[in-house]
Amino acid sequence: MGRDAETIPARRRARIVEQVRLRGAASVQELAAALNTSASTIRRDLELLESEGHVERTHGGALLQEPTRSSFEPPASLRAWVQFDAKRAIGRAAALRIEARQSVVFDSSSTVRAAAEAVVARNLALTAVTNDLAIAQVLAGSPQIKTVVTGGTVRAGSTTLLGEPGASLLQGLAADIAFVGAHAVSAGGLSDTALDVAATKRALLRAARRVVLLIDATKFRPPAFARIVGLDAVDEVIVDTAAPPDARHMLEDAGCILTVVDVGS
Repeated sequence: MGRDAETIPARRRARIVEQVRLRGAASVQELAAALNTSASTIRRDLELLESEGHVERTHGGALLQEPTRSSFEPPASLRAWVQFDAKRAIGRAAALRIEARQSVVFDSSSTVRAAAEAVVARNLALTAVTNDLAIAQVLAGSPQIKTVVTGGTVRAGSTTLLGEPGASLLQGLAADIAFVGAHAVSAGGLSDTALDVAATKRALLRAARRVVLLIDATKFRPPAFARIVGLDAVDEVIVDTAAPPDARHMLEDAGCILTVVDVGS
């Protein structure tokens, strides 16, 4: 992922959200020390994060503000950096599932993008299908990978392609494996914040014989607005060690193969 003038502040804000989530609450001074930046910068970031609904400002700090709206979704610039190290570890583990000359579907997801980067690093000959322009660009960096982009309409504020002609193309595919993400995972299954996103994710996972869900531990939360599929549609889940025990049991009870990766690995 790039580290230009816009993504660096986005990563800092994502780390603030992670710190507040870890502690439950954090002071400006604590955050400034943890991120090695100034208190004034932290205050400006907290103002922005509060306006976007991520934290609640308190006297001298912030509390975690869990979204109460099932259609709420943080901006892509923040999503890309939240749980960054966990996503990279999950992506590396996912890439090991791939063999040369397989066909692989890559969903539009920051964790799936980490998997795409790890797959490219393995230098395998593959056929890849994706509905994400940024992931397509990552995959195109390997001369060994034939990349098919589904087509469709770019979702506002993202690099995700939705609708036709992608939906029709996916109906005719039978790929070996699909890497997918989700906004929320619960006992009710996978869900997302928008109907068109959920419909596209359904089409992506149905286009493959094996479905591997790539999620960091923050994705275990109440269902979002639009249901994608039940847990029984998922073959394997790769998650980091922060996943709570009840979430792990939920996945295993649903028949999913559960792979837990160490972020430090």
